[in-house]
Amino acid sequence: MKTFGRLCTFVTLAMLTQSILAEDNLIEIEEVRVIGQLSRYSALKSDVPIMSLARSVSIIDEDRIKQRGLFRLDQTYTYSAGVFGETFGFATRGDWVRVRGFDVPQYQDSLQSLFGNYNNARADVYTLEQVEILKGPASVLYGQGSPGGLVNLVSKRPKENSRHEIVAELGNFQRKQLAADSTGKIGTSDQWLYRVVGVYRDTDTQVDFVEDNTIVFAPSITWRPSEETNLTLLVNYTDTEGDTGAQFLPIQGTLLPAPNGQFVDQNFYAGDPDFNKYDTTTAAVTLLADHQINDVWSVEITSRYTDAEADYQQAWPSFQVGTNRYIFNADGSLYENGTVPRSFFRSDATSEQVAIDGRLRADFDTGDVSHNILVGFQHQDVTTDDAGYYAFALGYDFTTQGPDSTFGDSFWINLFNPQYGNVPPANLLDTLYRDNPETDLIDTGIYFSDHISYGNLNATFGLRYDDTSSETANIKQDDDATSLSVGLLYKMSIGLAPYINYAQSFQPVIGSNGDTNNPQPLRPQEGEQIEVGVKYQVNNFPATFTLAAFEIEQTNLNDPSSLPGSFEQQRGKAEVNGIEFEGRVSFGDIGVDLNISKLDTENAEGFHIASVPENQASAWFSYEPESGFRAGTGVRYVGSSWGGRDLIKTPSYTLVDFMLGYHFDHWDFSINARNATDKEYQASCISRGDCFTGRARTVIGRVAYIF
Repeated sequence: MKTFGRLCTFVTLAMLTQSILAEDNLIEIEEVRVIGQLSRYSALKSDVPIMSLARSVSIIDEDRIKQRGLFRLDQTYTYSAGVFGETFGFATRGDWVRVRGFDVPQYQDSLQSLFGNYNNARADVYTLEQVEILKGPASVLYGQGSPGGLVNLVSKRPKENSRHEIVAELGNFQRKQLAADSTGKIGTSDQWLYRVVGVYRDTDTQVDFVEDNTIVFAPSITWRPSEETNLTLLVNYTDTEGDTGAQFLPIQGTLLPAPNGQFVDQNFYAGDPDFNKYDTTTAAVTLLADHQINDVWSVEITSRYTDAEADYQQAWPSFQVGTNRYIFNADGSLYENGTVPRSFFRSDATSEQVAIDGRLRADFDTGDVSHNILVGFQHQDVTTDDAGYYAFALGYDFTTQGPDSTFGDSFWINLFNPQYGNVPPANLLDTLYRDNPETDLIDTGIYFSDHISYGNLNATFGLRYDDTSSETANIKQDDDATSLSVGLLYKMSIGLAPYINYAQSFQPVIGSNGDTNNPQPLRPQEGEQIEVGVKYQVNNFPATFTLAAFEIEQTNLNDPSSLPGSFEQQRGKAEVNGIEFEGRVSFGDIGVDLNISKLDTENAEGFHIASVPENQASAWFSYEPESGFRAGTGVRYVGSSWGGRDLIKTPSYTLVDFMLGYHFDHWDFSINARNATDKEYQASCISRGDCFTGRARTVIGRVAYIF
């Protein structure tokens, strides 16, 4: 009832605002679009305006990426309601994000682009037009996925108008980057367009010895043989050589002082320069094609081939958490002088993807009713492979709780006075090397969706059927699922649009119930969401607001209360209840973006879901007069979060960002600072005891020549 009360309050305030603005026509302002725009290759596979859709979508367009100095993908998630970006702090291995309390998959141009972990290169934001966050289950459009939603990256594509830019960047941590983006016609014909995007980056990071050097080459070409047909081929090659930013530090020395009273330095490196590496390469070819058959029917095809690999080696401190204490140092002895054993990990991983999504679309009217029908077929075949080892706590004797008699503490490290070069010999580690069997994942789905408009009423109905299979080491598992999504939105003349939706998700789980006499495959995890909200686009004024309340339930999770031998391990359930507010408004030269969210989460064990802040809020203020000068500042508040068993609580933190810029003629200058006060904080700590250091102050100066 409180949630609906808040919604009613918002509706009343919005109506009052509209009345004031409209009275006697005192204010006449040219309408300006202040929200992102969807295309048919976007997260919703539709170009229906956001204000007509009964779904919550956050869009971070290219202008906002530049304005806020978002130079890594995980940073683009930090100014959206209900979204926890940089979940594990400073990271170089991935772009971790939680949406409405859940991990979500990453897509690009409406096809999935990540599969598992540590087998691909990270997408570079300079190659993107915008980032879209679709909140809530999306299986009706994409098949298997998370109840939290998904993120979709929109690639830069060829444009008809000629535009070229060269960008040079310098920043702290020895950051140097050169990038270029050129697009336009090939010759004088409108039939052929091109675009070439390139990035070269050479940089250290906030962690000693950790580099993050990247080369990106992303050419694309569009052929338009007629006004009804478009074919675009995109190529992306990304190669990164570096190391891992996450150091897996213990709570003692991060959240709490170590027994010697000290804290681990923010730049501490737990690995070894002679051992660690994180080198990734991804090559992808994507085809986007569409054809207008007649006034009603059109067809679209999205397809991709991806080949990716990662060479990953890392050493990190070894510890485990027992009953509120470290098993390795029950009496604190190992930490008195800060010396701890290390584990050594290696993974040589690959992934290969072949995917196609074909859509037949019909736009037509039946009397006063308009239909936007989508009928689709999607097929995806992904093969992942991995080989390596995990040498846990080399040189540690569990019996004596100290150095063993074979290696002693020769591979250990001191958290406060690290010495490097003490790496296990290759012949020892090679004996642990194992080549794991490859896994083949196949998903085939057919789906139907209809967006119906009747006057001010907008309704959406979607249905999908999926057949999935996974095979590894001659063990095959088949699953199928039917997903539903329905939504209703009513657009009032005053700009208000209340809505309600219901959506489902499913995610296959590979494995069996453990009963050797009657083994049964585990059922897919299932999710469902009910969301109510109101959108408000002020008439004749550049402002939009969205307020949403939702309840998500995920079932078929592991049940910790199952008795041994019962073989019933899927009675667990997770729940998330939340409320979100997003607003964007412009007052002449001043713009304001505001995001607020509150989540109440519970995992299958009855605890808070790990690494999900209960409260978040952010605001970005910009000032852009016609003189060419521009400035902006942002504030991000991230509330406290728990580690998964309500034993470890990560404190809240508040960060400040700012931007200054100036442009004239063909030149554009800017300087951005993230975490401008250089606040030291832990982004999250999890129940096994790992803490993940937040991102330190990052300052980048940017010069662009545009012609």
